Amino acid sequence: MSNKQRFAPQIKIPATYLRGGTSKGVFFKLQDLPKAAQQPGAVRDAIFLRTLGSPDPYGKQIDGMGNASSSTSKGVILSKSAKADHDVDYLFGQVAIDKAFVDWSGNCGNLSAAVGPCAIHMGLIDPAKIPHNGTATIRIWQANIGKTIVAHVQMTDGQVQETGDFELDGVTFPAAEVPLEFLDPADEGEDGGAMFPTGNLVDRLDVPGVGSFAATMINAGIPTIFLNAKDIGYTGCELQDAINNDTEALAKFETIRAHGAIRMGLIKELSEAATRQHTPKIAFVAPAQSYTASSGKAIEAKDIDLVVRALSMGKLHHAMMGTAAVAIGTAAAIPGTLVNLAAGGGERHVVRFGHPSGTLRVGAEAKRVNNEWQVTKALMSRSARILMEGWIRVSAEVLDVK
Repeated sequence: MSNKQRFAPQIKIPATYLRGGTSKGVFFKLQDLPKAAQQPGAVRDAIFLRTLGSPDPYGKQIDGMGNASSSTSKGVILSKSAKADHDVDYLFGQVAIDKAFVDWSGNCGNLSAAVGPCAIHMGLIDPAKIPHNGTATIRIWQANIGKTIVAHVQMTDGQVQETGDFELDGVTFPAAEVPLEFLDPADEGEDGGAMFPTGNLVDRLDVPGVGSFAATMINAGIPTIFLNAKDIGYTGCELQDAINNDTEALAKFETIRAHGAIRMGLIKELSEAATRQHTPKIAFVAPAQSYTASSGKAIEAKDIDLVVRALSMGKLHHAMMGTAAVAIGTAAAIPGTLVNLAAGGGERHVVRFGHPSGTLRVGAEAKRVNNEWQVTKALMSRSARILMEGWIRVSAEVLDVK
């Protein structure tokens, strides 16, 4: 018996499991993490990976909280804000499914909707800011990209109102609406740079071995590369199976994304794209068309302005990433971008676009200052709710990772 190998015990860490928009993630309070994980580094990454069940060569995340999709392989750290005039600091980690990698390079717009409710639940918000009944306005500092998000959270009898009649395509059950304002969404965070890093609304993106494409490359919400669907052989009405089961198509999208990342100044060498999966996103657009959403719901061309499909972590997203929706709304508001032209051109403050699960409405306030486009705010609504609360358990081996 004494010769038997001794294995590390499990440790438990307080956590809350939430749905935000069309994503799910495990939320931690910074102070609840083991001391070694209260700062960036290998231990923090190891906890995120083990919590979600990655890396999993089977691609299922059976031994963790992840659900084997980019929308559900996510982790968040919240803390009282160190920034003036903000209530909570929000740090997001996109956890790879089959690789031992956590990408900290961008935000999750969907989980942004869960940050305000979760911060109230965790006791991170000054009670004086929370009405017994009414709306709590929570100012969030998005630490990954250095931006402000304002969440408007409904309160009823001193509790976050989670149930309601707000319907969000891609989410089965209605819930309470959480309006979000993404302030100054053009990404000048960790990567710096202008809204249009090339200086152009539309560029010609040459991709050796793949082709040459018109592209709008924009930093807003999240760095995003927009293409015309017809230029890459699609209609813009595709559902997940049409692309995610096509390994050749996925490889082509990844090659285009890598070359776009270089043009946007996000990476210097193509090889760096492999360790920067979360950003930039790649999406393709087309004029409004009728199609059938993944739920079987009929989407009519007359009810939308355009159709958009976007990839996240190398796969076509089942709905639309919240940060990409910000990029869509921002680009749509600026005459001459591919998104704006697909929507019919001209000045637009709001667009409703079709995605694989249905439709989404997003707005943006854009203006031209000294011949440069500026977007002061992007607006959209999501919903959020707590799915489970308690502790996650992971092997104590995570504390010894170097």
